[in-house]
Amino acid sequence: MTTGAPTSPTTARPRRSPLRRYLPLGAAAWLVLEIWLLTVVAGAAGGPTVFLLLVAGVVAGSVVIKRAGRRAFQNLNEAVQQGGSPRGGGGNGLMMLGGLLLLVPGLVSDAAGLLLLVPPVQKAVSRYAEGALDRRLRRSAPGSLGDAFQQVRMHRPDGKVVPGEVIREDRPEPGEQWPPLTR
Repeated sequence: MTTGAPTSPTTARPRRSPLRRYLPLGAAAWLVLEIWLLTVVAGAAGGPTVFLLLVAGVVAGSVVIKRAGRRAFQNLNEAVQQGGSPRGGGGNGLMMLGGLLLLVPGLVSDAAGLLLLVPPVQKAVSRYAEGALDRRLRRSAPGSLGDAFQQVRMHRPDGKVVPGEVIREDRPEPGEQWPPLTR
């Protein structure tokens, strides 16, 4: 039975991004590593010790997230009162991510969360993420979400001039000097 739709051997499915392809595999590998490490530590130090480590991670993560959230809210309030933009958002976001990793049960996620709480590591991760985001936005196609972010970044609320391209609707007549000279 045919549907009348042309079939061609050259029609290919769209390529999946590497992130979509390897993220499930990475998550499964992380889960296996966390479980394996918990069993190794439980065998060496005992089950109650591992339980206390996991509870300590949850408590520490909760405290870190609460503190970072409070600091972010204070920065936002100050910025609104002064009419500027919030400062220190990247550090608070990374602190919240560190707290979230501490909340996730597991020793590898706890170590990664503790690393994100160290200021030099926060600065390095923040610089790397900002550079990667900037590169990604520059490569984005017109009309995409990245293009929308670029447009928002061009219009600054503090009134600073942002270099850009001006497109004029009125065109000079052939042979006319542009811009028209007025004396």
